[in-house]
Amino acid sequence: MVYSRISPLLSHHLAQCLLCGDRASESGICPGCVGDLPYLGRACESCALPLASSARQCPNCLRQPPRFQRVQAAWQYAYPVSQLIQRFKYQGDLSAGHSLAQLAAGAIKPCGEPPDLLAPIPLHWRRYWIRGYNQAQLVAAELGRQWRLPVRPRLLRKISATRTQSQLRRQQRMRNLLQSFALRGSVQEMHIGLVDDVLTTGATLEAAAQKLLEAGARKVSAFVLARTP
Repeated sequence: MVYSRISPLLSHHLAQCLLCGDRASESGICPGCVGDLPYLGRACESCALPLASSARQCPNCLRQPPRFQRVQAAWQYAYPVSQLIQRFKYQGDLSAGHSLAQLAAGAIKPCGEPPDLLAPIPLHWRRYWIRGYNQAQLVAAELGRQWRLPVRPRLLRKISATRTQSQLRRQQRMRNLLQSFALRGSVQEMHIGLVDDVLTTGATLEAAAQKLLEAGARKVSAFVLARTP
């Protein structure tokens, strides 16, 4: 596992807060900075979209319920969480990813019935080869460790490369993701917890959830570090 290979590096980095340089706690971020992180607060019970009102669901989920049952996110995708995720995802800063995953495991807990297992959203092999790791897999490993849930990192496989999703509209994203996932192993009558780093529109999670439900999963929930507004 990647974390075990970098433990000496992590112990060196975690002596100082990743954000302010002050003395860090075990998570690698000092208590003051932890308290200042943009925790999600009131959000849609289905997709975790931040809400200003007391409504339980956002208009989109009321109009068209997603295939996943519920998403839980620790933070809004805002500074400094957004900065740490960018460092983790694109700059190889595994210390930032480990700190966020460790804090997220304490900030969110599976609501109601816990999943039977956690499954990270996979990367296509080309992107994995370039990056060298799957950030969702590293997050899932830490959540599974703290929540004492099994993790199946290869349950889902990305069988076709997709264009960068952030610049596409929702319908374009869904077309882009259609048939891009394959399943390895049985999920019959299981509750699967999908794990990813950031949720933007939910198209990726929805496509993965649909694949799992079509294969016989009883329900699908999801856990992410951050949710975009």
